[in-house]
Amino acid sequence: MLRLLIIALVSMPLAFSVGCSREMVGGAALGVGAAGAVYEYSNKEKLKDLENDYESGKINRDEYDRRKKEIEDKSLLY
Repeated sequence: MLRLLIIALVSMPLAFSVGCSREMVGGAALGVGAAGAVYEYSNKEKLKDLENDYESGKINRDEYDRRKKEIEDKSLLY
C-alpha cells in the first residue's frame, strides 16, 4: 500500500505538467527522479547503519530482522 502511495506521489507532478512546455516536463521529471534517488539513498544508509549495529552487537537478530523488513517495505528497490 505504501509503495502505491509513493508511486502516486512521484508520478503526480508529471500528470499535471502535460500541458506545460517541454522544458517544464523535463525539469519535473528530473526533480521527481532526484527526489526518488535521495529517498532510496536514505534507505540504503539506514540498511548500512542497521547492519553495523547488528555486527557490533547493539541489537539482536530479531530486532535486526524487524527493522530491516520495515526499511524494505518502505523502499521501492530493496
